[in-house]
Amino acid sequence: MTIFKETVETEPLTVSEAKELLSEVEAERALDEDRELRFELARAIEHTNRFAILEPEESREFVGELLDLEVLDDEEVAYKIVDLLPRTRTELRAVFANERYAMSGDELDEILDVVAKYA
Repeated sequence: MTIFKETVETEPLTVSEAKELLSEVEAERALDEDRELRFELARAIEHTNRFAILEPEESREFVGELLDLEVLDDEEVAYKIVDLLPRTRTELRAVFANERYAMSGDELDEILDVVAKYA
């Protein structure tokens, strides 16, 4: 017998938002002595604790500010930028490496100006 899992809904999250959700799960599991953290969950919590720099509210505001820019309209890319906090044009170009469009230097600088406020 095969059990198929279906994705019902997806919602992009920043690492900071994921940290907030995972800390709630961790606290819930800590209350129940019989339930241990599975390896994958423990690694996800460790990852978010290490790489979440901003507060969840601040990261949501950051995504919104990036999406308000005329040069950036891709929500997934905005979330990547918030998670990675690129500080140079080269680092920012790496975020756009898999996209089907390229950004000019002025467009990259406009995005980096917003990143500088939060980094």
